[in-house]
Amino acid sequence: MITIKTEEQISKMHKAGQILAACHRQIAGIIRPGITTLEIDRFVEQFLSERDAYPEQKGYQGYPFATCASVNDVICHGFPSKEPLKDGDIVTIDMVVNLDGWLADSAWSYAVGNVSDEAEKLLDTTKQSLYIGIQQAVIGNRIGDISHAIQTYAESHGYSVVRQFIGHAIGQHMHEDPQVPHYGPPHRGPRLKEGMVITIEPMLNIGTYHCTIDPDGWTARTADGKLSAQYEHTIAITKDGPLILTEQ
Repeated sequence: MITIKTEEQISKMHKAGQILAACHRQIAGIIRPGITTLEIDRFVEQFLSERDAYPEQKGYQGYPFATCASVNDVICHGFPSKEPLKDGDIVTIDMVVNLDGWLADSAWSYAVGNVSDEAEKLLDTTKQSLYIGIQQAVIGNRIGDISHAIQTYAESHGYSVVRQFIGHAIGQHMHEDPQVPHYGPPHRGPRLKEGMVITIEPMLNIGTYHCTIDPDGWTARTADGKLSAQYEHTIAITKDGPLILTEQ
């Protein structure tokens, strides 16, 4: 069932989103060769605690960390680790913030030190594909219009779009209806209405879109070992167009 949020509820989610965006800004300042994703995870947990917020995914279906940290060929749901990041790595930090029972969800991919031209292009195209999708998040369009815009843009630049992991609606629960794929034909799926709040979170790969899952049951990797990147925002559908709740 699709839940429509009131302006007051969206405002509460926006406050959670502002904390999340501020946390990502801080992460951007500390990402460097030598730091570990476990250190970043601990930083995030402390940052949120100091603002009376909580990392919603910690404990979700047994997930043990405040963030997902996905390095290089990891598509999503990577475990933070003690292994230092290296110059040239790319890493996606994904988190869900709970503030007073209302949630916001956002992932950023970061360059670690000096990355290759190939990696830089992947990061840029993935981020742009997110904003191409957001442009379609308007009243009267359908979910498929978002999906098709992202796939068309990504594939026109030579990248594949991950199919196994998709966006979703969000509110007081992390995953609500409807689902938001990042591929597929336009003019399909639920029609967008004022008050819907969804995540758009394209994951683009340099090679195949197929993935494998590590023995931990969470970490998803590209099947061919090539790089993957992701950018995600939480979006409210409003009469004035898409409102990005997780951007400062």
